[in-house]
Amino acid sequence: MALGYKQMLADADALVRSVSVDEAAAMQADPQLVMVDIRDPRELDRDGMIPGAFHAPRGMLEFWIDPESPYHKPRFAEGRTYVFYCASGWRSLLAARVAQEMGLDARSLRGGFGEWRKAGQPVAERQGKG
Repeated sequence: MALGYKQMLADADALVRSVSVDEAAAMQADPQLVMVDIRDPRELDRDGMIPGAFHAPRGMLEFWIDPESPYHKPRFAEGRTYVFYCASGWRSLLAARVAQEMGLDARSLRGGFGEWRKAGQPVAERQGKG
C-alpha cells in the first residue's frame, strides 16, 4: 500500500520538534527566529497572520530554501531557527520536516494558527497584499 498522509504525519512528528503557542510566543524575542507562514494567500487575507511572520507558499518551499536554486530566498540562511505554521499544524509539520532534511533548524507550531488565535496571541493583517 502507498504511504498515506496519516503515516507521513506520524513520521514527521517523530522527527520534528513541535512547539506550543506559549513556547513560540516566548521564542519571538530571539532575533534569529523566523516564523514561517505556509498557508495559502487567501487564508492570510481572510484570517491574518502572526506579526512579523514571513510568508513562504508551501509549493515554493524547497526552491526558496535551497541556496543552489534560482529562487533561493536569503531569509532561509543557516544559523537561524524556523517555526513553521499553517492553519492546524499538519501542513507545517510536513514543511518543517522538509526544511529539517534540507539542513535548517526547523520546528512546527503545534495546533497551528488556529491555536495561536485561540490563545489570544496577537494577529496582524497580511503585509504587502493587493
